[in-house]
Amino acid sequence: MSELPFEHEEFSCVYDGERLSAVSAGPPGRATVVLLHGAGNGSKERLLPLLAEFAAHGCRALAFDFSGHGESSGELAELSLRRRFEQAVAVIDAHAPARDPLVLVGFSMSGQTVADLVRHYGRRVAAVGLGAPAVYAPQAWDVPFGDGRGRFSEIIRTPGSWRGSPGLEVLRAYEGRAVLAVPGTDAVIPPEVTEAVQEALSACSQYTRFELPDAEHRLGLWFRDHAEDRGAFATALLSGLDEQGWAATRNWVAEQLPGGRTIAGSRRLTGGWSAQIRGLTLDDGEELVLRTFVRPFFRRHAPGLLSREASVLGLLAGQEGIPAPALVAVDATAEHCDHPSLLMTRLPGLVRVDQEDEAALDRRLDLLAAQLVRIHAVVPEERPRAYEAWTSPERLRTPGGGMWARAVDVIRRDPPPYRGRFLHRDYHPGNVLFTGAGDGLLVSGVVDWVETSWGPADLDVAHCSTALALLHGPAQGLAFRDRYEERGGHGLADGPDHLYWRLLDALAYFPDAEKLARPWRELGRADLTPQVLGERLEAYVGGLLEQYG
Repeated sequence: MSELPFEHEEFSCVYDGERLSAVSAGPPGRATVVLLHGAGNGSKERLLPLLAEFAAHGCRALAFDFSGHGESSGELAELSLRRRFEQAVAVIDAHAPARDPLVLVGFSMSGQTVADLVRHYGRRVAAVGLGAPAVYAPQAWDVPFGDGRGRFSEIIRTPGSWRGSPGLEVLRAYEGRAVLAVPGTDAVIPPEVTEAVQEALSACSQYTRFELPDAEHRLGLWFRDHAEDRGAFATALLSGLDEQGWAATRNWVAEQLPGGRTIAGSRRLTGGWSAQIRGLTLDDGEELVLRTFVRPFFRRHAPGLLSREASVLGLLAGQEGIPAPALVAVDATAEHCDHPSLLMTRLPGLVRVDQEDEAALDRRLDLLAAQLVRIHAVVPEERPRAYEAWTSPERLRTPGGGMWARAVDVIRRDPPPYRGRFLHRDYHPGNVLFTGAGDGLLVSGVVDWVETSWGPADLDVAHCSTALALLHGPAQGLAFRDRYEERGGHGLADGPDHLYWRLLDALAYFPDAEKLARPWRELGRADLTPQVLGERLEAYVGGLLEQYG
């Protein structure tokens, strides 16, 4: 290593009887970048060009061999996820200047180690870079890796065991810069793991997906051999680091504020899934809401989604009985912001998804139905786009059995004829705000107008009904049509035609009702486990077939 073509320092760190071989380069002050190799035959050696890259960007950079790897002492079979974490902490605490923010870069197994370090160092972590990362079940934390035939291997080879990884929750709460490097072909990490890590990172962080279509799993080797990608990855990870992230968005927001106003506070608002939602408090007490599309799918579609929402908010500003936010500004293409963003006023009230006594819940659901009737009464000068179906028979992955097959057969037909209406298209309790209590309970706001469409009123009724079935049980979902019609809603289809629209919505959530429920759990509904959601969805679909089939 002494022949490396850049200025560096070789050193070792002793922890728990093991000598950890390490190398550093670059000046302190801007940040300390910590590079963590993967499992198996991984080592710091393949990460040295990346280390030099970060040093060239003005950062101090560290790389070391975990015990049992490279030039470190110890046996790989005796290593564990816990020991990896503890060894990384020992190196960082001894050799990363205490005032430096941390940039953590982990490959493969070190995806879990990075998450563990984020939990440990908290807000000191300014950026996270993950290359084809893995996360693991909590039961694997203390178990030695062994020879590939022991308890650790048994745990990680259990299908879906990674879904319970505490690392995913840590990454979901992380608010700094995050870059996920994804190879075009990965024979080691299942795609659903990569998507789960992406879903977690895009919940709060300033997230970027870094595609490497020609690469395979070992991205440390790829970056070693591909200087252009290596430089682009470092640039992406350090972008905005000196301004602590979100600099472009903050500057854009500041330009939209009334003269002399400044932002006094910012906090993440719970309940969102497709976008990051932040509440902004101005120095005069006024409150605004910033919607930011970070997830790659929604970022790709943001120009249409946010432009449509901006247009709809302008339309609704003149409508009686529909409490929608007022548009402040929109940057649908991220021309000025870090990500596509929309700034709007904040409405009073709270999302209510809690369990109440029957009378209180009845009042809330009656108000939901009455508000939907008012939305469907809007007659816009210019129609929004036609609705889009969110599933199809070809895309469905339902379990076997006669009921599910029968349900899928219902939506194989052409859509029934309908009278078009102005649709919210994503109307459910998570997008409605309430104020007051008891007889004074009122709808104070309806939000999230990005999917506004023109189509059958049945679709909005169907979407809200599915959500109610999952939140409060199948009976409430099945009964929502009656509530809607009792409050003046009309024009819904009958029998098989209405069943088509109800199932077109309900089947779109199989097997992913979990995604819909995660924001609800953030709002206190810990009872909505995947098992409960699955049972309720199945019972609801069965009830629809019985009622309308």
